[in-house]
Amino acid sequence: MDAKTGFFYVFAALLLFAAFRVITARNPVHAVLYLVLAFFQAAAVWILLKAEFLAITLVLVYVGAVMVLFLFVVMMLDVNLDSVRKGFWKHFPLAGTVGAIIALEMSYVLMGGFREPPRVDQVPVVPGQIVAQVSNTKELGKVLYSGYLYPLEIAAVILLVAIIAAIALTLRERKDSKHVNPADQVRAKRKDRVSMVKMKSVVASPIAPIVVEVVEGKKS
Repeated sequence: MDAKTGFFYVFAALLLFAAFRVITARNPVHAVLYLVLAFFQAAAVWILLKAEFLAITLVLVYVGAVMVLFLFVVMMLDVNLDSVRKGFWKHFPLAGTVGAIIALEMSYVLMGGFREPPRVDQVPVVPGQIVAQVSNTKELGKVLYSGYLYPLEIAAVILLVAIIAAIALTLRERKDSKHVNPADQVRAKRKDRVSMVKMKSVVASPIAPIVVEVVEGKKS
């Protein structure tokens, strides 16, 4: 067994451990941190598979943006863990059944992909010095924007609808909030902001002098 295989087993074991701790951790903050660890291990496995672009994308997008946002949201929300744990064992049989079905479906798809013979349009296996000249990012872009263009556009539309729906659900008008309409600010005129009032000048009367009498007491 060479070093690459050893690193693969180490990263894969850490990935399985982190994924297991994501669903078994009692603290949601710890679950998010374990998910970050799982993403790092998956990126390491992709680097071993010479998919550097996917590994960097996973670290920058998911770990650097999405999971940091999840972590802040989980830390800011006041999650009542006791209410979340209620009914866990009651719904566990249904959840376990659904999870087993999903695992079997994924296994069937993955094993079918391994058994599928190579297509004619796939890149043939070439020596190592020629493979080193092939750009993974360029080949991924060709496949993504040629054979999978319509699924990519559909996914982009779904994400756009999800963003609009999230903004519409969270944008609630409160009566106690103070806000200014930018359109009213743009349409404001000078006469609406400043008003000139004419007033007669008033001359104040001089201050009368104050006389203070000091009485000195005589000593007896």
